Amino acid sequence: MTGNLFENEPDASEATAGGWFTAHCDGGSRGNPGPAGYGAVIEDPEGQVVARLSEFLGRQTNNYAEYKGLLAVLAWALANGVRKLRVVSDSELMVRQMKGIYKVKSPGLQPLWQEARWMSRRLDAFEMRHTLRGGNKDADKLANAAMDEGQRIGKPAS
Repeated sequence: MTGNLFENEPDASEATAGGWFTAHCDGGSRGNPGPAGYGAVIEDPEGQVVARLSEFLGRQTNNYAEYKGLLAVLAWALANGVRKLRVVSDSELMVRQMKGIYKVKSPGLQPLWQEARWMSRRLDAFEMRHTLRGGNKDADKLANAAMDEGQRIGKPAS
């Protein structure tokens, strides 16, 4: 299922115009906390995939992994001269926190949120949009692959 929870926002599948890059990011953990990872797919304004990012994060919460995915996307954008970035995430909590709708109460998430806000303000334009889980399939696959690889490497040889 695709779509978004915020009725006044256009769906992320709308054409990107005006030089906007679009990043789909996802994070997760198996258990909460548990083995965690993130994945992200970044597209240029023409819709061509220009980067796929993923990382195993060790034992973390799913919300921590979501923020680490966002931070990776922002770092990539800043390092590659991107000026306008639209981030699509299925984390309602993170999207609402980044928009200032929800406060960040978790001491573990506060520094990540602060860093993401600082990095996003270095861009000329930044948007965050929510999508339902089905709208983030490629990023979800990368996050799961990172968790799979991290768990495989972490297991002793038999």
